[in-house]
Amino acid sequence: MAAPLPRRATYDDVLAAPRHRVAEIVGGELRVTPRPAGPHALVASVLGEELGPPFRRGRGGPGGWILLDEPELHLGEDVLVADLAGWRRERMPAVPDVAYFDLAPDWICE
Repeated sequence: MAAPLPRRATYDDVLAAPRHRVAEIVGGELRVTPRPAGPHALVASVLGEELGPPFRRGRGGPGGWILLDEPELHLGEDVLVADLAGWRRERMPAVPDVAYFDLAPDWICE
């Protein structure tokens, strides 16, 4: 007799995770990890500071991007939290007032 297939994680599993953890669904499996430590948070923050002027504001670069720290992404059945993600304004003209994004970013940094 074959072993039963494991239950696929749902968004309810993400919502039930402890608030001090990052919960994601990858390939149907719930993955819960610690929040980023100080050095990781520092690097992500500095990267956002560097990318903002040229890519978001157009100072010394092309502009036309929306850059967000740790957006929750719902891509198909996967629920992911990227460290930093960017959308071109022609695809996402403004940041919608939503809890998560189902429009895939044009760029992700992990």
